[in-house]
Amino acid sequence: MLGNSIHNIVSSMKGEMIEFSLDLHKHPELSMEEFYAAEKVRTRLTEEGFSVSDVDGMPTAFVGSYGSGEAPRIAFLLEYDALPEIGHACGHNLICTGGLTAAIALKRAIGTKFDGTILVIGTPGEEGAGGKILELEKGVFDGVDAALMFHPGDRTIPWRHATATAHLSIQFYGKAAHAAGNPQEGRNALAAMIQFFVAIDGLRQHIPESARLHGIITNGGAAPNVVPDYTEAVYLVRALTREAVLELVERVKACATSAAIATGTRCEVEHNGPLYAERKNNHTIASRVATYLEEQGIDVEVPVLKGGTGSSDIGNVSLVIPSIHPYLKIAPRGTGGHTNEFREAAASTEAQEAMLKMAESLARTGADLLLDATFLAEVKEEFATSGPDFPV
Repeated sequence: MLGNSIHNIVSSMKGEMIEFSLDLHKHPELSMEEFYAAEKVRTRLTEEGFSVSDVDGMPTAFVGSYGSGEAPRIAFLLEYDALPEIGHACGHNLICTGGLTAAIALKRAIGTKFDGTILVIGTPGEEGAGGKILELEKGVFDGVDAALMFHPGDRTIPWRHATATAHLSIQFYGKAAHAAGNPQEGRNALAAMIQFFVAIDGLRQHIPESARLHGIITNGGAAPNVVPDYTEAVYLVRALTREAVLELVERVKACATSAAIATGTRCEVEHNGPLYAERKNNHTIASRVATYLEEQGIDVEVPVLKGGTGSSDIGNVSLVIPSIHPYLKIAPRGTGGHTNEFREAAASTEAQEAMLKMAESLARTGADLLLDATFLAEVKEEFATSGPDFPV
């Protein structure tokens, strides 16, 4: 009965929410600078009867709430940041709009006669700034019984593993000199950076297959006739667990130190963002979402927990409360995220249709969590007894 109501509500919102998604796609904003998107969602939630509150110190974060304020408290998580230069190439316009649609549909279908709370949590800065981690530290997720979101992809799967990640800043300090007139007086920070990258390439041969090391040079010097006295790179260190990441960070630091010694420079290695944790998918919730997707004709594949994958700050949340992060097919098989092709797919008609089906599935699952005490107990039992998903 409630499922039919949710379906009809989502169908009635189709035109509005597709327009919402495409508008976000046309206005990409970087991590922690998502003022347009955050205000747009705040306004829509307020119009719908949600009370919306700020998150201290995070101007583009918010919490929308509808209901008694008591348990069960079910949260839909919205991401809305984009990537430098290539915009919504991770499809966060769909994550945001789909989660918003799910929350509104559930609120309208369930009415006022229910015990519990529907939450909509705006989670800025997923692309490196770790907005959800900051919100965890600020108590935003305190008392939340389950967190629901999804991510666009090239296939639909209910869960997959994800690596833990450290975000590093690598800096070398040398001494400037005229590169032709008196190079012997200089200490080349760019030479140190190059040696660091060479050392990292050697290190890659001796780390687990599941680990990843990759970065870019963001400052390589100012002029070719000046010995660079400062260079900087940003680096990501990924491994299966937070503990493994921190061990690997020490090896990366050793590469930087050796490069500095060899070139007579000084190095600094700093964490320039919070540590992203491994992901603990709640299979009980994710399987329910998958069932509702299949009822709508979506082909849900069996997860293959192996191979390369990314990282997200949802991992930190998933270690604290039952959480899901299923993937939804919006692009042809093999289309990689963080590409121009994926950005275009995130604005396609097919992606919008899939987003609405995911929104319906999330809303129906949210209703089950709110109204079916047995289902919620099963979710909590799995959370208490299971661990993160790892490659097999």
